[in-house]
Amino acid sequence: MLSLTSSFKNKPLMWAFIIIIFTTFARIWFLGSGQLNLVQDEAQYWDWTRNMQLTYYSKGPLIAWIISTWTSIFGNTEFGVRFGAIVGSALTQILLYWGMSKLWDRRSAAVWTLVVYNSMPVFLALGILMTTDSPFILCWTGAIFALYSSTIPHPPGLERDPNESRTTPFVLVAAFLAIGILAKYTMLGFTGLSVIYGLVLMRKERLPRRFWKKLFLALSAGVFVGFIPTLIWNFQNDFVGYKHVLYLIGASGDSASQLIRFDRILPYLGEQVGMATPWWLIFMILGGFGAAAVALKKNSANKLGLNNKQAALLSVFFLPVWFFFLAWSLHTKVHGNWAVISYVSGVMLAGLAFDKFWSRRGSFRSVWLFLGIVIFGALHFQNLVPLPDNLNPTHRLKGWTDLGEQVVELEKTQFKDPSKVFIMSEEYDMTAALAFYVPGQPRTYCAWIDRRMNQYDLWPGPQDKLGWDSVYVIKKFKETPDDELVKMFKRVSAPIHLQTTFRGKPARKFTIFLCYDYNGYWPRDKRLRF
Repeated sequence: MLSLTSSFKNKPLMWAFIIIIFTTFARIWFLGSGQLNLVQDEAQYWDWTRNMQLTYYSKGPLIAWIISTWTSIFGNTEFGVRFGAIVGSALTQILLYWGMSKLWDRRSAAVWTLVVYNSMPVFLALGILMTTDSPFILCWTGAIFALYSSTIPHPPGLERDPNESRTTPFVLVAAFLAIGILAKYTMLGFTGLSVIYGLVLMRKERLPRRFWKKLFLALSAGVFVGFIPTLIWNFQNDFVGYKHVLYLIGASGDSASQLIRFDRILPYLGEQVGMATPWWLIFMILGGFGAAAVALKKNSANKLGLNNKQAALLSVFFLPVWFFFLAWSLHTKVHGNWAVISYVSGVMLAGLAFDKFWSRRGSFRSVWLFLGIVIFGALHFQNLVPLPDNLNPTHRLKGWTDLGEQVVELEKTQFKDPSKVFIMSEEYDMTAALAFYVPGQPRTYCAWIDRRMNQYDLWPGPQDKLGWDSVYVIKKFKETPDDELVKMFKRVSAPIHLQTTFRGKPARKFTIFLCYDYNGYWPRDKRLRF
């Protein structure tokens, strides 16, 4: 077992190449084999590419730009939508390896970090699902290493002041920050954490000259460039995007009225354990506190082998973020993926801690590596795992292709003129999935019935389709249509309960209502919930 650490240390580039190439091709095979339909958010981001804008209701425009790029090459397919996630995962791994191996000279720990990265469920998901977190994490990783580089002064010689801060790292900080904001507003957290990082270093040593001036210029430029598209769009749309964010974080709306509540912290903590696995989460937290001890004391290294700057960087970008979201879950519902920004530094901390742990004698250490390999294999070869449907977490994501085919069949057999039938739902994710999976990928509509606002409410409804018929699809089984739906049509059919299949196995359940003779009424929720 010790020989593995020795091999990682002596041949890190070979091992990094093997890990990155193998995992990338495993992801390409996974997508190419069509094992999983699009997650509904992916379908929504794809639908955005058919209506390109400066930004969108809930996210920045970068996700639409990326998907549009790859679908222009691979077509409007699951592979085309998701290929950007594979590229983002590969680039993130390259940055992690380069930063830890070349910039920090921690070669074996850099390889272990790639092992942890590829056995942590949250990063495995981001490697195949095209969500905003994929480009966001790439930008966050690049920004962290650029920030670290900014604290290293010029090497002496060639008419350069050795105490002067270098300019190139700050340019990279600004670029990664701007692009990251275009992916996800959470990138703004980097600004505050970078200032904290600088303040921590000031306690221990003198920063390079003009560090603060260049840092504030870089942060200002990054925020300005990143926010320009979203600011213009929100000016044009009554700031609904910003209102949505404030509502989600519990700063406005009903959730803001109650400061402390205890019913959400345990589910949130359970999500974090599931995203990281219990053992990698423990390694991250132990490594985080170990790094913090180095950053706050005068010793320059600890058992993790970190110098003061490295320890400060990793502890500042992990511990405050992870525990902030844990504490915030006492106030409002915190989505599990919000804390993913802490997992960039967290995965490095886990890699460093496991590198040290692996060097100890004892067979127990190999259990965690074995479990990591099992997790990677179970996800990428999940169709081969004999797991009951009710225990398979991917089961709820399947059946969309069958649904789309059934909708078209109903259009052909149940309406006089199939060319004058539009498709709609009452939820954005259903609307987007129907747009992608119904053959022909038609324009679909989202009726505003007892729900919060979404991007579809900012686009025109079907008011120009007077007299048309419609197929109305909702999740699960339901016996009666909503009153708002009944008001829209001359007649609404009895429910059609549809049990879809995926590769011959039962998948999701849906209810379809056939609606006849649209009268032009289009519901709008006056409560404007965000």
